[in-house]
Amino acid sequence: MVQKWVGKHWVTGETIEVQVKDGRISSITKATEEAENWIAPGLIDVQVNGIGGFDINSHDSTVETIQNVVRVLQEGGVTRFCPTVVTGTKERILHCVKTIAKACEIDPVVNHAVIGIHVEGPFISTEDGPRGAHNRDWVRDPDWDEFLEWQEAAGGRIRKVTLAPEKPGAIPFIENLAKVGVVAAIGHSNSTEEDIQKAVNAGATMSTHLGNGAHPYIKRHPNYIWAQLAEDQLWAGLIPDGHHLPYSTLKVMVRAKGKKAILTSDAVNLAGLPPGRYHTHINDDVVLEKDGFLHLASTPDILAGSATPLHVGIAKVLKNEIFSLEEVINMASLHPAELFGLADDGVGTLEVGSPADFILFNFDKAKDFTILQTISMGS
Repeated sequence: MVQKWVGKHWVTGETIEVQVKDGRISSITKATEEAENWIAPGLIDVQVNGIGGFDINSHDSTVETIQNVVRVLQEGGVTRFCPTVVTGTKERILHCVKTIAKACEIDPVVNHAVIGIHVEGPFISTEDGPRGAHNRDWVRDPDWDEFLEWQEAAGGRIRKVTLAPEKPGAIPFIENLAKVGVVAAIGHSNSTEEDIQKAVNAGATMSTHLGNGAHPYIKRHPNYIWAQLAEDQLWAGLIPDGHHLPYSTLKVMVRAKGKKAILTSDAVNLAGLPPGRYHTHINDDVVLEKDGFLHLASTPDILAGSATPLHVGIAKVLKNEIFSLEEVINMASLHPAELFGLADDGVGTLEVGSPADFILFNFDKAKDFTILQTISMGS
């Protein structure tokens, strides 16, 4: 059965008709009718800790938890993502990766949506600031045997690990990640320029939420932010919620990284919930302000993840005219697909033969961006 959707191409503005058969785009032609809505590839979020009240990192997360995360993400235009398991006890990390793997095994929708699991920590800095909101009690040194336990529990689904390259044993750990095809990302680090260069030489290919997981105040230069910006081999995850990075900083970072800039949400389970004070099992009390700023109750200048879904961050960036629609969509679709080697299959694009993962959305003269419909696997 052939299905079709009509919308204005997100780059050219030309109204096109996209036909889909068996989960793939079978044709793209100029439409005979006009459309008010736009059409673009589905969004890809490489860092999602939870959303809409559903917590990937909970001790009691279930298959249903992961299914609900996928459902809420699709409501916001995200068709692929990396469920992110953060610093925790060995038992909790194993439980979380097992739960994600089980959800992938029994639910084809989840299996399609999950690019791979991202483990953020626990091999990060213990220092206040770089550690961010991660619980210091659970931070430890890189341990390859522990990674192998995670990977076995995950059924081989771990595709990215964030760690601090200055930790004892981090460089050989990064080398091992590179050998098995797992993205080694620098993050929550108090590293020197030399540490970062060693990590890149060992095979590190990404910076996790660059500009965050850092000291509130650092030496103007050199420092670990400039060093990662200057390293051409590193992709950069950037959070566009307006809280993690001022828009002027975001603009400069994107200009430095170019085609290796990736927009990501770093959404936690509180994303989309009402403002207020919340207690979490990860970092005790946090405060969600009315403007979406989420921080530790005890330390207001330390963020506790993001409460802004990716499509809302994109809407804010477009509203403030920081980047063009084409730039924003590419940074949230094509670029992450390229990072994980998915672009060769057409992921992150809107082309004949590519997977039928795309979004219909409104984008008007007032720069308002609203998701209307998300198509995943052609439906």
